[in-house]
Amino acid sequence: MKYQAVYETVTPETYIHLRVSSGLSSKTMEAAVTGLKNSVCCVVIIDTENNNQPVGMGRIIGDGACHCQVVDICVLPDHQKKGLGKLIMQKLKDFIDEHLPVSCYISLIADGEAFKLYEIYDFKEVWPKSRGMAFLKAF
Repeated sequence: MKYQAVYETVTPETYIHLRVSSGLSSKTMEAAVTGLKNSVCCVVIIDTENNNQPVGMGRIIGDGACHCQVVDICVLPDHQKKGLGKLIMQKLKDFIDEHLPVSCYISLIADGEAFKLYEIYDFKEVWPKSRGMAFLKAF
């Protein structure tokens, strides 16, 4: 198997590289260090045929009991369209099912057409009952 999904935290440098190279926004080194340290769960996709290089990732953040959020789902462009997003989500869903209380509210923000991937793992739109909002602090 060329790819493997593992529960593992990437380095802050790799985290920033994966995000930016996949089209997500950059994070400062300070934010990356703190954010990764405080993750509830991290999944990394490694390329087993290329020195176990990380080529994708996803995380769960939150308090680990009442409220959590799926974030940082990203795959490097050369490795996209190979089912790796599904592999990340399945590993995160396994963690959710095995380790988080049934009452935990698990949310995510789906960019563009990504909602189609998340629907496979039983995520549903919350509108009109709830409306997703964000405060974007520029750096």
